[in-house]
Amino acid sequence: MMNRVVLFLACMAVSAVTTVVFWSYESGNEAVAANAGLPLKELRLFSNIYGRVKHNYVDPVEDEQLIRGAIDGMLATLDPYSVYLKEEPYKNLKIGTTGKFGGLGIVVDMEDELVKVVSPIDDTPASRAGIQTGDLIFKIDGKNVRGMKLSEAVKLMRGIIGTKVKLTILRDGETDPLEMELTRAEIKVTSTRETLLEPGYGYVRISRFQTNTSTDLKGSMDKLAKQNKQGLQGLILDLRNNPGGVLTAAVQVLDIFLEQGQMVVYTKGRRSDSSVEYKTSAPDRLNGLPVIVLINKGSASASEITAGALKDTGRAIIAGKQSYGKGSVQTIHPLEEKAALKLTTAKYYTPSGQVIDGVGVAPDIELEFAELTDEQVEERKKLNTHQNLKEWLAYDSQVRDALAKLKSVAMSGDGQKAVQ
Repeated sequence: MMNRVVLFLACMAVSAVTTVVFWSYESGNEAVAANAGLPLKELRLFSNIYGRVKHNYVDPVEDEQLIRGAIDGMLATLDPYSVYLKEEPYKNLKIGTTGKFGGLGIVVDMEDELVKVVSPIDDTPASRAGIQTGDLIFKIDGKNVRGMKLSEAVKLMRGIIGTKVKLTILRDGETDPLEMELTRAEIKVTSTRETLLEPGYGYVRISRFQTNTSTDLKGSMDKLAKQNKQGLQGLILDLRNNPGGVLTAAVQVLDIFLEQGQMVVYTKGRRSDSSVEYKTSAPDRLNGLPVIVLINKGSASASEITAGALKDTGRAIIAGKQSYGKGSVQTIHPLEEKAALKLTTAKYYTPSGQVIDGVGVAPDIELEFAELTDEQVEERKKLNTHQNLKEWLAYDSQVRDALAKLKSVAMSGDGQKAVQ
């Protein structure tokens, strides 16, 4: 099973933007034992330092603390996603793709010892409070997060639904820190939503890739087709601030757009079983409908896989801003005492062989997001995005620009067909 992992803040969405596979403890342990080569010189150095710390440090130190610290330090030298998971974080990881949880509704990573917002989730306390992609959280209820692990920051933000938490945020373009008080709530993630922007031109947003996303997307497309008697002439697929989710859900979504048997993504790692290819299994359900995909720096993991496949195959125009750049596979090795090792074992590549991790997906067309006036911000806040999605999008300059480009492509013909 390969899933995007979301850690929860009681249970608030917090993610290292990770796709994972679970590996049995027994088989993994045997493989490690069979292939381990022990660097004796380095182990003697470690033993020497361990003994000196144990006997000479100013305060007594427990063996467990030193060993755990050594493990954490070893993994920290690899990448931000390889970590030792104690019982509680491991339990949260295993329930991380249910689509229903409590908390603030943000997906985060760690950057320069601060908690970085990858994306706020639609219609959650975080998005309603105005938290933005790229915001850096440096205080939680007055406590500085520098020096903390991501899991420790997550623990500080945990709490009972209905209780409040104060976040102090650094934001690009702001000279002073921003303080926001958010109320924890039950988070119900709606996978897709849709609206008809103009006769013939539809809009669908995927906020996360969950197990039912492809079914939801088909339902959204059916609704748009019924609203338009002449058939759809073009579609905007919005993946902005989509942190990813279940990998297989992204592949199933690509089944809707691509022809059967097309490569959508593949992985490569050091082990032979880390190399996997993913191909579509159904014909293009949209019959060649012109598509523009919107991405930004909050688009990560499964959303980057989707955008990368549609770009490389020439099936869609990618517009917006460079995506986040998280495209690696973390294998979960269950350990004793209900703990686990989460270790990066492979990277994702688009059909043309472009690496995603650390690079992201570049748009074919860059679109700026025009800042709103204070008056427009207040007007937009009054709109419920579920009931007034079309009106809400009217304030979005990237959607307006994408629609103009989409109409130009559709009117040029290019052999594309309308979807009835």
